[in-house]
Amino acid sequence: MVLIYGLIPGLLAVCLGYLLANAIARVGIRRVRLGPTGATVVVIAVPLLGLMALLLNARGMVFGAVVQYEAMLHHLAGTVLEIRQKLPGNLAIHLPDELLGAQIWLSEYLKSQAHAIADLGTSGLRGGLLVYVGLVIGALIEGAPAKRSDAGELRVEMRKRASHFIDAFRQIVVAQFWIAAFNAMCTGVFLYFLLPLFGADMPYAGALTAFTFFAGLLPIVGNLICNGVLTLAGLSISPEIGLLCLVFLVFIHKFEYVINAKVVGSRTNTAAWELLLVMFLGEAVFALPGLISAPLFYAYLKKELQISGLI
Repeated sequence: MVLIYGLIPGLLAVCLGYLLANAIARVGIRRVRLGPTGATVVVIAVPLLGLMALLLNARGMVFGAVVQYEAMLHHLAGTVLEIRQKLPGNLAIHLPDELLGAQIWLSEYLKSQAHAIADLGTSGLRGGLLVYVGLVIGALIEGAPAKRSDAGELRVEMRKRASHFIDAFRQIVVAQFWIAAFNAMCTGVFLYFLLPLFGADMPYAGALTAFTFFAGLLPIVGNLICNGVLTLAGLSISPEIGLLCLVFLVFIHKFEYVINAKVVGSRTNTAAWELLLVMFLGEAVFALPGLISAPLFYAYLKKELQISGLI
């Protein structure tokens, strides 16, 4: 049901909210622990404070967006012209040959995609709201009073299942951290050592490497984002470098299947072939959400089966 109705971000946010509240509750400030209630308040309030800060700066951001849009359009138009000069003649004829024409061409394309961009914004808003509600629920669960000794059997069993799922999520998060570090290391080697061999110097290489690490904390999706950003950065140098970046990133993206299975498998006592199989099945049945959530659900299922003595 979670996969069918697109609730995976909310479910993951519930687990994250619980773990954050649990970690914050143990933090001592001048030897005074915040406790579950204080940690719950922190997890709930911090996103709201961040949203309020954005709203306070919204006016400046809106006016600045117009100037930034014009600057971006001018820069992209210049990039299109540079690419046109380096393409073969039979391909270059499909691109504008002057700056104003390139700007008009890009502007018309963006207008044609306005509906898709609006849908993307709506989906992002819905996803953000779902994530925040999940964080609140997870924090409230951590801040709830300790279970009573006379709790019903259903409540006890539900708490056990939730505890097992949280444990599986914690294992996946730790594994994803190491995967993100591996991706960032490979990206750093590519940007600082391999690209110079081709006579190219990638601008903002340090920022791109750091971005790769933080984006890599998002399973699969982070790699897709990195693919787009680094490929565009490579295209700003030349089409050949852009293609080289794309080939490298696709290789890393595919290799992450094996790395993911190996690292996650070591954390969850699961063979690499098992995780690869469930990841491929998850992607085939539920597309990207299934691919992202497959290791988590499989780790939880295996934990339940081990506790039950079935495997």
